[in-house]
Amino acid sequence: MSDDRKNDAVPTGRLERLLGIGGMAASIGARVAFSSARQLLSGKPPSLGDLLLAPANALRVAEQLSHMRGAAMKLGQLLSMDAGQILPEEWSTILARLQADASPMPRFQLEQQLARQWGASWRDRFDHFSMTPIAAASIGQVHRAKTRLGRELAIKVQYPGVAASIDSDIDNVLSVLRLSRMIPPGVALDTLAGEARRQLRQEADYLHEAEQITDYGSLVACDPTLLMPEVDRDLTGPGVLAMSYIDSEPIDWLIGRPQAERNRVAERLIRLTLQEVFEFGVIQTDPNFANFRYQPTSGRLVLLDFGATRPIPAALSEKLRALLVAALARDKAQQLRAMLDIGYFEPNQHRLAQLTLDLVAMGMDDVMAGPIFDFKAADLPRRARDRALSDGFGADLWSIPPIDTLFIHRKIGGIYLLASRLGAEIDMRALLEEFAGHPSRPVAA
Repeated sequence: MSDDRKNDAVPTGRLERLLGIGGMAASIGARVAFSSARQLLSGKPPSLGDLLLAPANALRVAEQLSHMRGAAMKLGQLLSMDAGQILPEEWSTILARLQADASPMPRFQLEQQLARQWGASWRDRFDHFSMTPIAAASIGQVHRAKTRLGRELAIKVQYPGVAASIDSDIDNVLSVLRLSRMIPPGVALDTLAGEARRQLRQEADYLHEAEQITDYGSLVACDPTLLMPEVDRDLTGPGVLAMSYIDSEPIDWLIGRPQAERNRVAERLIRLTLQEVFEFGVIQTDPNFANFRYQPTSGRLVLLDFGATRPIPAALSEKLRALLVAALARDKAQQLRAMLDIGYFEPNQHRLAQLTLDLVAMGMDDVMAGPIFDFKAADLPRRARDRALSDGFGADLWSIPPIDTLFIHRKIGGIYLLASRLGAEIDMRALLEEFAGHPSRPVAA
């Protein structure tokens, strides 16, 4: 990230944010035009797809979205989670910076936000408040503080204008994606855009997140492998979230640790995801690596960021369990019935049904091949992508499944990528069979 933009003020006005996104699109367009002319002069026919996906354009997108923060950056983060499976490796590397490299607010803007939340004499509440953030993400940045009563806190402060800019940011970014042709024509984005608006409004409400932390914490309170922060109610408001500070390190620092330790942590994350889907009835849907940390002294996983927590209907849990049972049994007829019941595709979408069955079979072949599944060696996402691309992308291969399943897939995909990053080797067959046979959650009549 260029140093001159690192502490720029967060753009708050609708026009200012529109111009920022428009400037990004114009810059990419200019780069494409220049590169296209250069290729023509060299005797090569220009490829619009190659030009749009050039690393220089990825860098421009990452820099601008980091500067914008808010919904614009959040959409960029969603893209970066799966970029390595869809876009060129250069885009994945550059966009990955959005996961942990947001531009923090300048000091004057931070002080304005704190005074707005706590009043002009807010400093009287603390022995110490570090003005340098320990983390900065799409919706807000986190500061370490110590209260007059001696409590160590991590305090998340929301960027100004984020909540008010959600609708315009989403509209503007989707327009850029459509113009850039990164979204295939004919794909209906209205449902997805509407759900993105709903979730982002929820994430921007820190009082709601405080409730989610408390509710989720009650589910794992007796688990000695997990650790969650506690909310400080006195200091928490709509735009500021105060939590107990937990000393820990980034999850991917585990890469250099012994294989057994990496396996244990990855297995616990996968088990937690299965618990969310099949037991808890609620799932934290943001698998950003920064939301999982590790405490080496205790060996516990630290769970953070519950703004994107989402309930899972009991009926959907049971439909997914039926699909899991059928997949483990390698029963394609039963898999097809389960997929139709969930709503992955329509009965007349035969090519999409066959492709989906083939992708499930590919995954189960790997899981059933031996007692240990090597996440890094399997390279399953790339092989699945190549298999899908080999069929082409006609209209009969596009279908948007129920929204709840999309968020579940997002969590599963993110945890898979994290397990791959850690080089985990896990008995996945035993783990899946365990949850396939678990007692059902009560299903409302």
